[in-house]
Amino acid sequence: QVQLVESGGGLVQAGDSLRLSCAASGGSFSTYGQGWFRQPPGKEREFVAGITWRGGRTTYADSVKGRFTISRDNAKNTVYLQMNSLKPEDTAVYYCATDWRQFAVGPSTRSRDYKYWGQGTQVTVSS
Repeated sequence: QVQLVESGGGLVQAGDSLRLSCAASGGSFSTYGQGWFRQPPGKEREFVAGITWRGGRTTYADSVKGRFTISRDNAKNTVYLQMNSLKPEDTAVYYCATDWRQFAVGPSTRSRDYKYWGQGTQVTVSS
């Protein structure tokens, strides 16, 4: 059973940066893709960024492209989300998730492809 624990959320001002971390335990982290999703208040959960098991391919939602960067350190079983130039509309609970597809060629943008989820970390961006 994989366990994911996010950290790094908080309250920041528009234009600031944050780095989220997601530490994994209990599984073969290095052989599965990872993703970040978010759920803004009163809205459905949405895809933010994904990365393949080796980190060679990444994909982003259009709303964060050029501002957010997903990365991973397989030696530390950790995936990161660097968020720059934050906007009030980035306010959400952010979740990391593990793809169920081992050795997948590309990162998935679909939540149904992610089997394990963290508990979420709140990011609030004030204007």
